[in-house]
Amino acid sequence: MRTSLSAALAAVLLVLLAVLVPLSALAAWVDLEIDNTDRYVAAVEPLASDPDVQDIVSDLITDKAMKQIDAGPLQDTVRNFLHEAVQSFTTTDAFRTAWNAANRTAHKAVTAALNGDGGKAVDIDLAPVTEQIRRQLLDSGVPFADGIPVQHTDITLLSADHADQLRHTFRWLRAGSIWPAVGTVLFAVAAVIVAAVRGGPGRAGAVRSGLTATAVVGLGFALGALVLRAVIAIARNRVLAGVPGSDHDAAAAVYDALTASLRTTAWVVLGTGVAVALCAVFARMWAGRGSSVRT
Repeated sequence: MRTSLSAALAAVLLVLLAVLVPLSALAAWVDLEIDNTDRYVAAVEPLASDPDVQDIVSDLITDKAMKQIDAGPLQDTVRNFLHEAVQSFTTTDAFRTAWNAANRTAHKAVTAALNGDGGKAVDIDLAPVTEQIRRQLLDSGVPFADGIPVQHTDITLLSADHADQLRHTFRWLRAGSIWPAVGTVLFAVAAVIVAAVRGGPGRAGAVRSGLTATAVVGLGFALGALVLRAVIAIARNRVLAGVPGSDHDAAAAVYDALTASLRTTAWVVLGTGVAVALCAVFARMWAGRGSSVRT
């Protein structure tokens, strides 16, 4: 009876931690990164040096410009020339500054979409980037640079329907903040303490019960980390499913940049959980061997 009850409690503990760990990580991520403009911008800042992002920005701005330029039979030549000029600019510090400005503005759209503005897609407006590129190319005397229109050129990050679907989830996560993470740790510690107190007779029994609970807690954290990793992958596929094909690669890069800290958290928790479980198992074996020798 004691054995079956312990197994049942261990299973309950594993399930609870498998749910609490990803919820805690997601709530803390929303509070510390998604809701914080500076951290949001810092997360996507490295993308200014990403070749795929540079290509997409160059293509979008060049395509917009060529709609305003009529070069006759030299249209393709002018397009290639202008594209190379824009591409060259995307490797400069000025582009990175403009990229950060565009994403700082985009963060307002992200928070607005997740806070209650329904029916709106989340976009990065490249107007600050376009304006900086146009000014730089004009100063350098690049032909046809005056034909680059400074207007909204958007990269869609999140379609309107997916923004609506995520809104309720983010509302609950935002309300939790970092407290689910604190509660999860306290719950795990309490589970170990209770197991030790209610363990077998004597100090040896309490130690063995506490170590068993510690091993289960470690496995629970590891399982929760795997669930978190799966949630990130599933959410990625769903979010990108609503993004236009022309913006897919850029949106994927932004999504991966924003969830990088979550993926790191998942691997750290997984490694820590497995290490704790293994240490507890070996410690319990050692404790049991010591008890046998003394007996």
